[in-house]
Amino acid sequence: MAERLLILRHGEAGPGRPDAERELTGRGHDEARRMAAWLAERDDLAGARLLASPFVRARQTAAIMGERLGVRVETLSILTPDDDSTAVADWLLGQPGGGPLLLVSHMPLVGALVGLLVEGRAERGPGFPTAALAELEADVWAAGCARLVRLIAPADLD
Repeated sequence: MAERLLILRHGEAGPGRPDAERELTGRGHDEARRMAAWLAERDDLAGARLLASPFVRARQTAAIMGERLGVRVETLSILTPDDDSTAVADWLLGQPGGGPLLLVSHMPLVGALVGLLVEGRAERGPGFPTAALAELEADVWAAGCARLVRLIAPADLD
């Protein structure tokens, strides 16, 4: 049976340095709330595991998701913007099945990860608007083995 992976880019963040401390803007909070409400309406996320980049804006986005979905947020250090999509794919291979995974991260990693898992090449990944979500299915999380079910952004929910 195919496993599901949801890959979410954080909501809009304000400028600033250091990058890891940038926070969501008001719009970013709204984007995350809209996506969380949409996900909460689904009945197929039971047993979901929610993992976020350690960067502030991703943790803020994940906290909104976790509260709405009723799941605990875990931090995963390999989900920062410039991390290697191959390292994330290797991590995915080691995870037990049984429920969907929801990863909250950043561009360019989210696009590269989708490109790697679906097309077999990280550079073939899609662009992600802020708070956009890619939903993938696969029997194994290896390069080129996943199917992109949907890519949806907050603007698509209107």
